[in-house]
This record gives sequence, structure tokens and C-alpha cells, in this order.
Amino acid sequence: MADPRTERNAVLGATLVKKLQARAFDAYYCATKEEALQQALALIPKDDVISWGGSVSIAEIGLLDYVRKNYKCIDRDAAKTPEERMEIMRKGLLCDTFLMSTNAMTTDGELVNIDGNGNRCAAMIYGPKQVIVIAGLNKVTGNLHSAIDRAHTTAAAINIQRFGAKTPCASTGVCANCNLADTICNYIVVTRRSKPAKKIKVILVGEDIGF
Repeated sequence: MADPRTERNAVLGATLVKKLQARAFDAYYCATKEEALQQALALIPKDDVISWGGSVSIAEIGLLDYVRKNYKCIDRDAAKTPEERMEIMRKGLLCDTFLMSTNAMTTDGELVNIDGNGNRCAAMIYGPKQVIVIAGLNKVTGNLHSAIDRAHTTAAAINIQRFGAKTPCASTGVCANCNLADTICNYIVVTRRSKPAKKIKVILVGEDIGF
């Protein structure tokens, strides 16, 4: 007998693909991380210049390591100073393919992202020729309200632990809707549609990846 979780994920994935396509996204469902990696690589021309936003998901499927070894990259982690890092992030907005995940997604196909610096949200909106979003089904919520709540209370509260910032959620694990200098919730963007059509490509993964 098939694993009911696998069956449910396949059905949900197919539903979400249709919802995303109705919003002019290019969309794919992959049951595993390995399949997601191969699908992402099939979408990236060999001569593209690649950049990315902070994302655990693109690392977990092996995409980040692959592009670093096989493509010309605009890599902010190569910076030697904070100023150089910021300049590299600015250049990344003019890359050919930008890689990222999403903090949350609604069952109607809307994407929700929260940024500290705004570079991921900016790239999603305008600049790169294409944006590839890698998203585990663990990021899907029922509606826009719950998606925004997930971005705050789950994604941001976990991500803050990576940065060592001094915010209430760093010490409590609970979002306090703070207004502090260290907050990583400065920009909240809801992406309802892809324009131009299919510029944003969403690869859904039937495994829990990212935060």
C-alpha cells in the first residue's frame, strides 16, 4: 500500500500547480529533493549568470552547491566586508536566474516573503530574467492571513537564530511584532501573479525542506 502522506502530497502538489499556473507562474511538482534538483537544472540555461537570496531550501536540494561549481555566480558570501557584500547583493538583481524559496504559500497560489534587507523580495518583483522558487509543501497554508502568520511566527523566528540578532523572537521563539533595528521583518511582499508570465517558476517539493 502506498504511503498516504506521499499520496496526499502528490494530490496537493497537482492542485497547487494548477493554482499557480492560473496566476501566470510556471509551476512543477517533484516528489523528492533529487527530482527537484533535476527540474531546477533543466530550467537554467548553461550560460546564465546565477545569484540567490538567503535560502536553506536551495541548499538542501543540492542546487546551491551545483551552481557554484558549474555556473558563473554572483555570490555575496565571497565578500570580504559588509560593504562589498551589499554591493554584490545589488549586482545580483541583474542576474539571469535568481534562486530563492518562499516563506509561505497559500492554497490559492499566492507567495508570501519577509525580508530583512529586501534583496529577495526585490529580485522576485523585478530585475532577474527569471526567478526559480524552491518550496517544500510544509510551507503551504490555507489562506493569505495564515501565510503571513507563518512567515512571521515560523520562518522569521527560525531564521533569526541563524543571524544571532537581538530580537524578542531570538530569545523566546515567539514573534513579538517588534520594531527594532535587528528585526528581519522589514519588508513583507505578497506575490499574487507572475509578470511577465512564467518569469517566476515555482518548484514544489513533496518533502519538508526549509523553514
